[in-house]
Amino acid sequence: MDGFVLIIGNKNYSSWSLRAWLALKQLGVPFNEVRIPLDTHAWKREIGRHSPSRMVPVFKNGELAVWDSLAICEYVSEQLGEGRGWPKSAAARAAARSVSAEMHSGFAALRESLPMDCRRRVAGFRAPEDAAKDIRRIRQIWRWCRETWGSKGDFLFGDFCIADAMYAPVVSRFRTYGVRMGPVERAYMDAISELDAMQEWNLAAANESEVIHHSEAHV
Repeated sequence: MDGFVLIIGNKNYSSWSLRAWLALKQLGVPFNEVRIPLDTHAWKREIGRHSPSRMVPVFKNGELAVWDSLAICEYVSEQLGEGRGWPKSAAARAAARSVSAEMHSGFAALRESLPMDCRRRVAGFRAPEDAAKDIRRIRQIWRWCRETWGSKGDFLFGDFCIADAMYAPVVSRFRTYGVRMGPVERAYMDAISELDAMQEWNLAAANESEVIHHSEAHV
């Protein structure tokens, strides 16, 4: 396949795929999308041809393969997006990279208790304490970014950046499980949800036929 290629998993479940996909869309980088459904024979047969880690997403530029969402975002911003993936000021870039790295490496309890499931809405969900602690920290991050850096736009650092791509799946999770938010966090979630690209992703997720039972939203 010619041109840039992004290999992703199911849109309903694959939070890491969403991060890279959304960053490419928002940076205006044209790409061909290859979706390999998770936990299928096709996955077992094909993923090793694309991904050294046998995970998604993977971004291909000719012979070069870049795997891991944050690495893809960095590469695309630097090589194809004229650096637009990060804020312009050094201080804001440092902050954006810090909160992105925290998302990348942390919040295991949130991932476990609130799996991404774009199609579902869960009523009466109560997060276990470890997940609730993660939720409180994410809300704190969002408020701090918006209040400190976000005055010139609707996103964490004003204009959309890689940090927003990193937290977009969390927005989806919070909507699925009806997590209560304050006004600053709600406004931020609305800004992410109203992106044309995010709506495109959610529509595609709703139309997927595959069901992975262990990844379905649960209480």
